Amino acid sequence: MKTYMILGKYRGATDSGTKVVVVGGPYQTRTAVFAIIASVAALSLGDALIKTAKLSLPLWQMYILRSALLLPVLWWFARSQGPITPKAPFWTVMRSILLVVMWLSYYSSLSLMPLSLAAAAYYTGPIFIVALTALISSKWPRRRTLFSIGCGFIGVLMIIRPDMAGFDLGTLLPMIAAFLYACAMVLTSVKCQNDDPVALALALHLAFIMVGALLGLFSGREGSFIFGPWQPVDLRLFATVAALAALILIGSVGAAVAYQKGPPTTVAAFDYSYLVFSLIWGRLFFGELPGNIALIGIGVIVSAGLLAMPPRQRRSK
Repeated sequence: MKTYMILGKYRGATDSGTKVVVVGGPYQTRTAVFAIIASVAALSLGDALIKTAKLSLPLWQMYILRSALLLPVLWWFARSQGPITPKAPFWTVMRSILLVVMWLSYYSSLSLMPLSLAAAAYYTGPIFIVALTALISSKWPRRRTLFSIGCGFIGVLMIIRPDMAGFDLGTLLPMIAAFLYACAMVLTSVKCQNDDPVALALALHLAFIMVGALLGLFSGREGSFIFGPWQPVDLRLFATVAALAALILIGSVGAAVAYQKGPPTTVAAFDYSYLVFSLIWGRLFFGELPGNIALIGIGVIVSAGLLAMPPRQRRSK
């Protein structure tokens, strides 16, 4: 009797004696899109909050404080849902390491180049996601999906308009961060699809604390964003870190849900909406008004995200 593994929720045998074993479920594209939009909205709001509060914490202290506030909450949520042992522990650890090093690479680049250029290089991430997904599946995405990713990247360039005169080898750092992010999200989709998103977030913030403690061993350097000395924690700073912890909780869980539930290439297109929310927070908090080119870029990004959605028949199938 032949055995086949297919996508769905049926397990049994056909009339001809062929055994059919189902190993998963169909993509939930709408849920994934909502999750990634909520994720990037929270993360971009966190960036705006840091800028508004003029936070001067070194990166290693931020890693420890922010994640230490989240661990009890994540532990309680994870325990309330049952066992918290990852179904794929090795890949869960690898995913956490990729994301921690990704943020470390990106933040390190900010001292070497203009922010706009770093952001432009970092938002090559969706392109890497498309390429990695194609490599793993041995099937190149539809031309419609490729076109939408390309349009989204063009929209990003229209918004941030990077100063190419500032280009140097430091651009490799945000591109490395983009590649690591793409690896982590594709890994989430392929290897960690059946793990609970809260458990994934718990593993991620444990990794943040361990890496923060490791970086703290080399701290004490005045003026260093990564290895700066420990800053005293007052009530205002604690409230700010607590708000940042809540936002990164939404961001990390939302990203895990999005790449578990939806096609990676489709979710990647909506990942570009991070910059749309950045413009919104900039208007609300700093009175920054986007120019005409930026507004056109927003329209291009939104159109690219809608174009990346699978046709209705394919979604239902």
